[in-house]
This record gives sequence, structure tokens and C-alpha cells, in this order.
Amino acid sequence: MSEKKPSVLQGFKTFLMRGNVIDLAVAVVIGAAFTNIVNSVVKGVINPLVGAFGTKSLEHYSSCLKAPCKIAEDGTVTSGIPILWGSVLGATLTFLITAAVVYFLMVLPMSKYLARQEARRKAKEGTQEIIEVTELEVLKEIRDELVARRAAGHDRPQGPGQG
Repeated sequence: MSEKKPSVLQGFKTFLMRGNVIDLAVAVVIGAAFTNIVNSVVKGVINPLVGAFGTKSLEHYSSCLKAPCKIAEDGTVTSGIPILWGSVLGATLTFLITAAVVYFLMVLPMSKYLARQEARRKAKEGTQEIIEVTELEVLKEIRDELVARRAAGHDRPQGPGQG
């Protein structure tokens, strides 16, 4: 007999309903929105700070591979081959700030939360095991007492008030 294989559409539906895809989609949307905030911080705060200490904004730092390098105000290269290392540095700063904020505000707290949940679960299981062991010990004691009474000849059950 041959087993019926699930169709491609059923497999796709199972994949979508697994939950990971929805979590990933939410993460991408939040990441995109957060990246805009970080880009604004880099362009609006960090670049001007670099400009205050240097001679120009971070985006304008470049080296010329083939002289003479001339770049128009709109960013187009009019002559030469410029290497725009300032914009690469800005993008790197954006990435590092984004990664740090995601780690410290999302990943680290979630890891601590999950660790606490796991510790609580293990503590609860440990308590349950102690209770089960205690009940087992009581039952063993009752059994041993009954065996001892039978061995002593007191094998008829005693009711309340009989002793």
C-alpha cells in the first residue's frame, strides 16, 4: 500500500499556520520601522556631531581613487572615482545601534523572561515529584504496618474504637 502524500498546498498551509512565519513577518515589519528611527538618529544626531568635530557631515567623507573627484550636491559623481567611506561608516553605525537596541531591549529581556519561566516550571515539577514521593512513602508505611499486623496475628481489620 502506498501512503497518501500531502499536497503542496496542504504543506504550504501547514507551514503558514505553524506560527513562526507570522512571528517572522511581525519582526520584519517592526525591524523596518525601527531601522527608520535609527537612520534618523544617525543622520540627525551622529552625523552632525561628527561634523562638529571634523570638517563635514559623516556622509560627505570620501577618498578619491581616480582624481579629480567631483561630486554634485545631489550626490552624483561628475568626475573621478570617489570612495564614499563616510556613508559606509554611517551604515555600519546604523547597524550597530540597531543590533544593540534589539539585543538589549528585546532579546536579553525575553531570554531572562524565558529562563524565569523555565525555572518556575522546573520548581513546580520538583514540588510535584516531592508530593508524589511523599504519598508513595505513606503508602509503603501503611503496607508495611499491614504486613506487620498480619505477621503478628492481627489480620482482622480493626474499626474505630477498637485498638
